[in-house]
Amino acid sequence: HTVGFNHRVVLPLAGKVIEAAKAGDLSRIFLIGGCDGTEWDRNYFTDLAEETPSDSIILTLGCAKNRLIRSPKLKGETIANGLPRVLDMGQCNDSYSAVVVALELAKALDCGVNDLPLSLAVSHLEQKAAAVLLTLLHLGVKNIRLGPTIPAFLTPGVLELLSKEFNLMPTGDASEDLKLMMSGK
Repeated sequence: HTVGFNHRVVLPLAGKVIEAAKAGDLSRIFLIGGCDGTEWDRNYFTDLAEETPSDSIILTLGCAKNRLIRSPKLKGETIANGLPRVLDMGQCNDSYSAVVVALELAKALDCGVNDLPLSLAVSHLEQKAAAVLLTLLHLGVKNIRLGPTIPAFLTPGVLELLSKEFNLMPTGDASEDLKLMMSGK
């Protein structure tokens, strides 16, 4: 895995990512951001990462990376072309780097961010996460899973609107969510 880097380190790998996608060696990119929390029973994001297929890449953001980079199931894993499966984009404050990577991949593949084989699962445990979510929504990013609980500022009416406009949804069962993510939902 690659830990503690940002877009300046990951963007030079874009050619390998594109090559892997075109060769059929990369099924999906998962952005897993935020924090699972310190309680071991709150492990949705770890469970999700550990269940992702071996031909996928995981971009991490925030404290959740600490569980992922120490996971025996993910440690040292690579995809077919040797690219590490876990690429850390830094802390939550560095979420800009993940946005840059997604925008640059979309540009290189001549598509929009929502057309990429990209699934997002974002944790909401503190105020920084609200800024990350608002940035993603401003950019028009859709199909974001948010959890482990829906923040209080998303009232039922606001959540309904964001669900309709952006397909924002709460996290659920990691295995079921992964099946939907692999189908682009």
